[in-house]
This record gives sequence, C-alpha cells and structure tokens, in this order.
Amino acid sequence: MLRVAVVVVVAAAVVSASALGQPSLGPSSAVHGTVPPGPADVTRVVEPATIADPSPGRALERPGTLLARQPAGFGIGGAGRPGHPGRDDVGQRRDVPAERSGRAAPLSATQAEVDRTPWWAPLVSAAIPGGGQAVLGQDRSLAYFAVEAYGWLRYASDVREARRQRDGYRHLAARVARANLSENRPAGDFEYYERMEQYVESGVFDASSTEGIQPEADPESYNGFIWLRARTTFWEDPTVPPPVGSDAYVAALAYYSGRAIKPEFRWSWRNAQLEQDVFRRTISRSNEAFRRSIQDLGVVIANHALSTVDAYVSLRLRRSGTSSRDVGIEASVPWSPRIRPR
Repeated sequence: MLRVAVVVVVAAAVVSASALGQPSLGPSSAVHGTVPPGPADVTRVVEPATIADPSPGRALERPGTLLARQPAGFGIGGAGRPGHPGRDDVGQRRDVPAERSGRAAPLSATQAEVDRTPWWAPLVSAAIPGGGQAVLGQDRSLAYFAVEAYGWLRYASDVREARRQRDGYRHLAARVARANLSENRPAGDFEYYERMEQYVESGVFDASSTEGIQPEADPESYNGFIWLRARTTFWEDPTVPPPVGSDAYVAALAYYSGRAIKPEFRWSWRNAQLEQDVFRRTISRSNEAFRRSIQDLGVVIANHALSTVDAYVSLRLRRSGTSSRDVGIEASVPWSPRIRPR
C-alpha cells in the first residue's frame, strides 16, 4: 500500500513538472540535491569551497553541495551582486569604467599640473632672471638670481672706478698742463684728453695778433700738425702757399679752424714729463674700467636671455607631458683614446 502511494506521488510530480514546462528531477538530482540549470541561468555555489567550471552554464557537481539557481551575469566572475555594482561574489571591490558608472573620469595629476602651469613664466624671466624658474618651482632659480646680483654689483663697481679715474686725469690736466694758459678751463671730451696724452703741447690757435688767422707753424704741436695736414691736403705744394684769397688757401684754413685747439683748451706738458706719464696711466686705468663695465652689462644681458630661454623650454616640456629629467645632452668623441702599454 505504501509503495503504491509513493508511485502515485512520483507520477503526480512528473505530470505537474511536464505541465509547467520545467524539467523533472532525475535520480542524480534527487540524490545530490541540485537543480539543473536552465538555458538562461548560471549556477552559483552557495558553499564558498565550491569551484565553478569556467564553461558557461556548467558547474562541477560535488556530493553534499547545494546549488541554487541565479540569473546569468550574477555568478562567479559576473558583473556583481544586485544593488552592489562593482563588487564580486566574495565582496571584493572591482574597478568599473567611468563611462559605465555614469561619472566623469578625474584628471590625472600630470594633466592637472599642466593646466596649472603659468604661461607667463618666460616673461617673468625676461624681466627678472630666475623669476620664471621660481614660478615653475625649479631650484636653479637661485643661480640666476646670484648671477644677476653679481653682474650688477660688478657693473656699479667698475663704473664708479672709471669715473674716479676720469676725474683724476681731468684734475691733473687742469692743475698742471692747462695752468696759467687760460682763465676759463672747461672740461673737454674724451678725444681732447687723448690728444693731450699724445702731444706735449697743443700750440697756439692764432700766432698773429693782426686781423685774420695765422695757424701754428710748429709741426711738433697738435695745432701745427693739423695745419701741416691741411696744407698737404689742399695745396699743390705744402711748402709753397697759394694766394691768400684762393680756393686752396681758404679750404686749408677752414680745415684748420674746424680741428685746431681753441685758446680756452690750450695745454702744455713742457717741463712736466712725470705728470704726463701719470696722466697717461690714469687714462689707461679709466678706459680699462669702462671696458669692464661694458662686459658686466654683457653678462647681465646674457643672464636675462638664458633665463628666458630656459623658462620657455621648461614650459614647453611640461605642457607636452615630457619630464625635464628625460631631456639631456649627449656628446661623443669620433675617435677612441689609445693607451700605450708600458
């Protein structure tokens, strides 16, 4: 009677499963307690020790293990559990692409640094060497600051020394070479003091007290040398003067009047050769100091240019995403040194 009841119950279950369109439980399923997977389902192991077969829709059956049915995409290696996107079955967080999560991808640190790079750094370096490097956060800005300060200090020192020596030789000339020759002794230009360095005396501008100009005749003096040049340039024979009103004479006299030393600038180093030597050395020291000051300005200008180019190159490298550490200069020798064995 009991067997008949069991057979009836089993037959009823088979008929009910067939009517619902579900596969019936086979003997193996009844024994092991598993549910066969459907065409759109993937099995998930409830017990953590169970390992799923990587093939779709298959699982390794293990005696005594209960397998539950779950929709496809939520098993091991699926997209995640319902309500917990970005996590796998064991609760580990996984990276989800920004376009799938609906959030904008954050900018990288390098891109953010490029966006914050000031484009006006080269302009700062052009005005103040090292300023652009300081804006870019580079330590070598201190080197540019040091060179700039040193260049201007040297320039100020050399200019001050040149002016001191210039005042010295001007005062010496006025006190010795130009004393008692004119009441009014104005300061001349640099060429005037160079002529004093080369000639012992200037000579008189007009050697005659009569009307008209009678040039200096001594060729050892500066004015006498100018008159000799004028005669050589405009006269056919420098020793034979043409008529006073002739074009040659007038042209020579005009040449002399425009270049000869006037009475208020007259000088003479007669009986003062030692003072003239001191005058020459003082002029030489003044000229040397002025030349050094020009070189100092060249250093300052070169420092401005180098700092500007450096800031521009650093800015371009940073905006292109290239690190300055990756840029260098390589040199090669076209020959190999030969070492002779001893």
